[in-house]
Amino acid sequence: MAGIKSLAKDTAIYGLSSIVGRFLNYLLVPLYTAVLPAASGGYGVVSNVYAYTALILVLLTFGMETGFFRFANKSDEDAQKVYANSLLFVGGLSLLFVVLCMAFLHPLSALLEYPDHPDYIAMMVCVVALDSFQCIPFAYLRYKKRPVKFAAIKLLNILGNILLNLFFLLVCPWLDVHAHETVSWFYNPDYLVGYIFVSNLIMSALQMFFFIPELRGVSYRMDKVLMKRMINYSFPILIFGLVGILNQTVDKMIYPYLFDDRSEGLVQLGIYSATSKVALVMAMFTQAFRYAYEPFVFGKNKDADSKKMYSSAMKYFFIFSLLAFLAVMGYMDILKYMVASDYWEGLSVVAIVMLAEIIKGIYFNLSFWYKLTDETYWGAYFSLIGCAVILGLNIWLVPTYGYVASAWASVAGYGVITLLSYFIGQKKYPVAYPLKRMTTYLILALVLYVLSQQTPIANLWLRLSYRTLLILVFVAFIIKKDLPLRSLPSDILIFISSPQSMSSTVLTVFPASFSRYPNPPLIFVRGERAPSLAAANLSLFLSLSIFLSIHMSRRCLNESRYCLLSKSRL
Repeated sequence: MAGIKSLAKDTAIYGLSSIVGRFLNYLLVPLYTAVLPAASGGYGVVSNVYAYTALILVLLTFGMETGFFRFANKSDEDAQKVYANSLLFVGGLSLLFVVLCMAFLHPLSALLEYPDHPDYIAMMVCVVALDSFQCIPFAYLRYKKRPVKFAAIKLLNILGNILLNLFFLLVCPWLDVHAHETVSWFYNPDYLVGYIFVSNLIMSALQMFFFIPELRGVSYRMDKVLMKRMINYSFPILIFGLVGILNQTVDKMIYPYLFDDRSEGLVQLGIYSATSKVALVMAMFTQAFRYAYEPFVFGKNKDADSKKMYSSAMKYFFIFSLLAFLAVMGYMDILKYMVASDYWEGLSVVAIVMLAEIIKGIYFNLSFWYKLTDETYWGAYFSLIGCAVILGLNIWLVPTYGYVASAWASVAGYGVITLLSYFIGQKKYPVAYPLKRMTTYLILALVLYVLSQQTPIANLWLRLSYRTLLILVFVAFIIKKDLPLRSLPSDILIFISSPQSMSSTVLTVFPASFSRYPNPPLIFVRGERAPSLAAANLSLFLSLSIFLSIHMSRRCLNESRYCLLSKSRL
């Protein structure tokens, strides 16, 4: 039982920190679009450079993060020696990368078409080198089961980056006007894009100090035999990772090269990237669903009814994704304010980008077959095919149709590999997916989407109310067909107690009837020492969300008896 408790706690911390981190980064989008006008192409520069860094980060880590876990957990290997060799390899590769890039900085900047700003390239070279090296200490924290420190460093880095961005992009311009002498010695009002990279560099450098305990006391001695084995193991993972990240970033990397006027390409890329961020609202919800579902999927692979469970997993994921799609599109009149008004011309791609996210999620669910059959090379094949489709369509169509073509290229790329994975998977590991039921939900969602978008209602609040009713129709259909209310526990107990002060608030959420069963299928979520009533309310919200998510999961687990215990400090 202790192992289950530990696993549940760690999963909650990693999952929550990831979702919160993505949300906090998402909040930078309104800031960037507010201070960087669409016509300037500034946000396009940011998107383009960060696309390159994502690719290089995968290259420099070399799959060694996974390699570290693999070898550190072998009984016949010295975990500390594995850790030291991982640090030496990734650190050495990162250092070599920095030296080479700095030696050829100006030619490299010209190649990337930033001849006037080699400083942008220099800063991001340092950032990506630091981040790649820090992947190994982060992996070590996970290996040592220290999720709290892991999550704390991640969140502090993001919060620090946000504060620095606010300082450079909002506070400094104000001070430059009202108290010029206080910032004139370091602040350049024309260097706005550069300060985004400066903020990132500062936080990446500061983050190193948090790893001093993990870097001190390590015997930095290379074991050539061990190193060779780790490289051989990690290299295929590197290839897989490179192709995977290319699928996500290749359009942003090549976009400026597809136009005769590079500045026009950067303008369109900025609009496309900014408005696409609105779709990440759905990505966060689907990610939360995946966090809840993955443990069940892999935990059931040896059970007799595992295929039935995979089928249900696909159905519920699809339902959840369509609901998120309807919610985002239904409230677009509100969500559009996440970007500045001069970016609104690109909002037409949001629905297309979300469609790509849904297809990507379906592919994720389908990918279990080659993972369970240990034929992971299929994943590499699919990724290469998807990348080729996305790249080819971008080169062919973007010069004519602009960023709309990029969005549809992603749909086509993920659509092709999803179909391939489905048909090949049905031969290798056949699963009877509920295609008729899923088609019904798809048709209903499309009808509701058309009604919400094509019904002319001038008044904003009436329009939002109307779209809310349409979303509730979809929810009602879900309840009627796949989640009847009678299946929910009628006696959920929620206790909030404060023995001494609000600083020791204890929140407990669980089905009151659990004690009637010798081996109950239950959820027991307990948060101790919440710092405030607000934190307690947040804990309550999260607890109930987790409860309902996993209750949905239970529908497809038949009469399985699982116990999920989470006892974490909030």
